[in-house]
This record gives sequence, C-alpha cells and structure tokens, in this order.
Amino acid sequence: MLTTCYGSPSIDDTTMTTIDLDFDRQHLWHPYTSVTDPLPVYPVARASEVFLELEDGRRLIDGMSSWWAAIHGYNHPMLNAAVTSQLQQMSHVMFGGLTHQPAITLARQLIALTPEPLQKVFFSDSGSVAVEVAIKMAIQYWAALGKPARNRLLTVHSGYHGDTFGAMSVCDPVTGMHSLFRGAIQEQYFVEAPACRFHEPCTDEDMADLCMKLERHSRNIAAVILEPIVQGAGGMRFYSPHYLTRLKELCDHYDILLILDEIATGFGRTGTMFALEHAGIVPDILCVGKALTGGYMTLAATITTDRVAETIGSGTPGLFMHGPTFMANPLACAVASASINLLTSYNWQSSVQRLASGLRQGLEPCRSFSHVGDVRVLGAIGVIELEKPVNMAVIQRLFVEKGVWVRPFGRLVYLMPPFIMADRELSVLTTAVCDVVSLLNDPHR
Repeated sequence: MLTTCYGSPSIDDTTMTTIDLDFDRQHLWHPYTSVTDPLPVYPVARASEVFLELEDGRRLIDGMSSWWAAIHGYNHPMLNAAVTSQLQQMSHVMFGGLTHQPAITLARQLIALTPEPLQKVFFSDSGSVAVEVAIKMAIQYWAALGKPARNRLLTVHSGYHGDTFGAMSVCDPVTGMHSLFRGAIQEQYFVEAPACRFHEPCTDEDMADLCMKLERHSRNIAAVILEPIVQGAGGMRFYSPHYLTRLKELCDHYDILLILDEIATGFGRTGTMFALEHAGIVPDILCVGKALTGGYMTLAATITTDRVAETIGSGTPGLFMHGPTFMANPLACAVASASINLLTSYNWQSSVQRLASGLRQGLEPCRSFSHVGDVRVLGAIGVIELEKPVNMAVIQRLFVEKGVWVRPFGRLVYLMPPFIMADRELSVLTTAVCDVVSLLNDPHR
C-alpha cells in the first residue's frame, strides 16, 4: 500500500522567510560569474508592475524587462489568472503522443501573427534550444534531399544565439562569449557584420564578404542564420533592413535556407511585432522566445514552412529528431497565449514609440561624454556604447543606489524597459543611467 506524505515538507517553512545570501554565495552559480570571485547579488522579495522590491524594502525601476522577457511588467492580473486557471486543469503532460488545447491555441496565434508561409510550430524549453532545433531542421532538410554535405551554417560576426553547443557555434567565435570552446564545437562560416546602420542603405561593399562566402561555400551551407535588425548580446548593434532584403535574395539565388532568430526582438521590441517586418521578408525558419510568455515561464518556439517540414518527413528516418521533455508545457502555453492576447488588446505600437521617444531624449546627454562612443535607440531599446568595458561590481552598485536595475555588459549600458513603463519612471531610469555613466570617467571608480 502506498503511503502519501502531502503537506510534510522536509524543512521548516519558517527558515525560508529571509533570503540566505550566505548560502547563495557558497552554493549557487549565477550566470556569467565566477564562484571564486562572485559579483554581488541583490535579493528580490517581490516584483510588481515595473518595480523590483528588494528584501530590505528598496524598490528598483526595472530597465531590463528581465533580459527582454517581461514586456508587460510583473504580477500582471491577466497573466496571473491564465496560470492559475490552467493550474486547475493540469500543470504538465508529455507532448509525445498527447496534445492539449493550450498548445493548439498558442500555435494558432503564432501562425496568425507570423508571415503566411510559416505554418508548422515546434515548441521547446528556451531560446537556445529553439536555435538548436532550427539548426537541426536545416541539416535534416538537406539530408532528406540527398545532400548531406550541406551541413554547415553561415552567419555574421557580432551575433549571439545562445549558450548550448549548436547555438554557440553560430555566435561570434572571436568577440563572443564562447571563444574558450573553439575547437570543441562545429566550425561554421562567418562573414563581416553589417556595417550599414538602421536608417542607411546597404551598399555592394557591405555585401561583398557575404557574396564571396556564399559563392565559395554554397554547396556546403544548409542555412544562413542571423538576428534580424538588432544584434543583441553580441554588441547591441542596429543594422539596415536593406541588408536583410539583399540577404534573402542571395539565399533564394543559392537555394539556401534562411533562419531568423527573433528570440530577443520578437513581440514588439523594435516597433514591429517581429523585426523581420522592417525588411518585409519571410524566413524559412523563425525562432521566438523570451517575451513569448511575457516573462512568466520558459518557453520558445521554432516555426517553419510546410516545405521544410514535409521534406524532413519524406526523408530518412521520416521524422524530426528532437523532443524536449517539457515541450509545449500547458502552463507556459496558457500564459503565452494570454500574453499575446494582452499585447494585441491595446495599441502597443504607440507605447513602444513613446518609450523610444523617452529613451532618445533621456539618454541624449550621454552623447557629450568623452568616454561614450555612441548612443542609439530603436523601438524600446536604448544603448550607450562606452569606450572601455565597465567594472560590473561598481556600476551595478551605483545603479542600485540610484533606485534602478540595469545590467550592463562589456562596453554596453543598455535599456529595454517593459512596455507598460510610464513616462515618470522612464525619466527616473534614464536620468539615473546618465548620472552613473557620467561617473565612469572618474579614474577612481
């Protein structure tokens, strides 16, 4: 006979009323940090709207949307209700051999939002896995057509696509975060990053390296992959839509698949629902994630055409070789569906335009600082590019002291506020950024 022990936790709940920073420091490994020389961490007790409340009661205005994801802010009643309602039905079932309405509803919404040729939706756990899936789709597509030699990817320098092995292979091998693994991961083809800025035309010179590599290696290239319009963690660079237009023409000419990684840019961040709309092109495979669930749960999707899916299905072994355990998690699908409904229920474009205007005005004073190389804004993204890398431990503390949460990296101080942020909070945020950036020229900092 089975004995159940519901309601009998192994540790006393009263011991968890405060955040144990000593335990955190000794046992938790935070992203991109050293366990021997850890950066300070700030204990969050709760989050609501655009505010993170620390355990000591301080409230920070969140300028990061939790790494692009929390576009509606925190603790939103509509998203809370979606999770609560779904929890009453089921939290999870395997997607192998089973299906459920939250996945069907979300897939229907994604197909409606994306360009018409994109008809097949493959759900996964995270953005990195969505990229892995896209790469595997491209390679398996050509294998099904009897061309297994077409198993390499081409991409541009300064890109970032995730931290798993396939995704790492298409991140910048020199300036990216994964140069340590060079030699252990598949070597891909890289071309010069687009030099033409967002509002500039793209010249033949801008395309020269790309054209040369495609001409030379097209028989071995399964797909071109890149982040449309915005190169995120690889440098927060904004490039010309004309580059994408010409790239699509070249892919069609050489019969090469095009993968667009919209994990960071999807769902309104650049001012259009998807960044690809700036160029008016349609990829063969599209990756989405991050803001898909409004920042509530981890979920991503790889969306492709009937042609790609049916070709894979017609080859050996006749099925796609991937299947995450938590694929299409019902809770995540339900809140993602609610997030899309929420986004499309109001004039989100106007909100993004308002944020863009506030970011331009608020960050403009930084342009006059001698240690600032550039200030740029696109949609709800604001970037200050410094001449030298920041000291993370110092700059993070300065931001917290100013009452804002900003997470710089390298030479970049950047903002991606939730779409619901009011003008007052945005002004406080940009003022704090300008104040802190002004201090960075102090040699004693």
